Amino acid sequence: MHVSMTVPTDELSSVRRLYREIEEAGYDRAFSFEAKHDPFLPLATAAEHTDAIQLGTAIAIAFARTPMTLANIGWDLQTLTGGRFTLGLGSQIAPHITQRFSMPWSDPAARMRELVLGIRAIWDAWSSGTALDFRGDYYTHTRMVPAFDPGPNEFGRPAILTAGFGPAMTAVAGEVADGFLVHPLNSRRSLLELTVPAIERGLATAGRPALGDPSSAFDLTAVTIVVTGRTAEEFHRSREAVRQQLAFYGSTPAYRPVFEVHDRGDLHPELKSRAAAGEWVEMAELIDDEFLEDVAVVGQPHEIASMLRERLAGITDRVSLVNNRAPDPHHFREVVADLHSWPR
Repeated sequence: MHVSMTVPTDELSSVRRLYREIEEAGYDRAFSFEAKHDPFLPLATAAEHTDAIQLGTAIAIAFARTPMTLANIGWDLQTLTGGRFTLGLGSQIAPHITQRFSMPWSDPAARMRELVLGIRAIWDAWSSGTALDFRGDYYTHTRMVPAFDPGPNEFGRPAILTAGFGPAMTAVAGEVADGFLVHPLNSRRSLLELTVPAIERGLATAGRPALGDPSSAFDLTAVTIVVTGRTAEEFHRSREAVRQQLAFYGSTPAYRPVFEVHDRGDLHPELKSRAAAGEWVEMAELIDDEFLEDVAVVGQPHEIASMLRERLAGITDRVSLVNNRAPDPHHFREVVADLHSWPR
């Protein structure tokens, strides 16, 4: 099984040590993500302190940037990592794009599709030396002169993974991306009923092999929340952190479908109301244990790998372990080793 981890980013000074420890723990890939800090800078540093682990963003906020800025940073990190970089992109929601980043928002699925195609067109121009001529509805790139052309990348172009939640954005991954990063708010049921069908539609639209086809190279990475601990205190902290995280997700309309799949759609208005009142801690009491255990994989460290296998069987053999609010200080070493024993 291919195992990734989303790396805590609150303390930038720990980047040199953390990524090296994660590589030593046996992970196949380490993801940064965009929250309080830039998602790309830690990977440039990590590239100098690791040797083999793949490095990527899960996610960088696509609409805060343009195809050209993303093409540049992706090309450079592919070089700095020696071909180990994966560009993971997500849209964020409209208020953050327009009010935090002061960037345009419209037609997010169509815009994401075009942004990915724009990045690829730029990379193709650099690789082949042909004229850059990308003209879309949202992005236009028609000027490239030698002074700004880095030329071919000796390691080839990076993979592009997209992320999303609704069926249209999920289908975009199947149509134009190299893979899809499933949002951490997921369950086996939501994967089977919401995620996989949308990806299959996108793959069919593009005439690409279906998931499960031996010729398919599509990277479906199930970002999965894990609750575990080696002591009762660690376990409780991990579990309650996830309860708060799920309450936060439930206050956002875009995430309601997973709640509805599990007959919890009626929680959204109450969670939204409490969030508006600033009751971020108190609202977690609305998340019951059954729903928490539908979304998160909950168990003792030695149980987690088998639970993940059962959850993802027949869906994907690629997982990314995450608990952003209570990251495991030991990086789930035994879980990673056990997961690697599952045939790829």
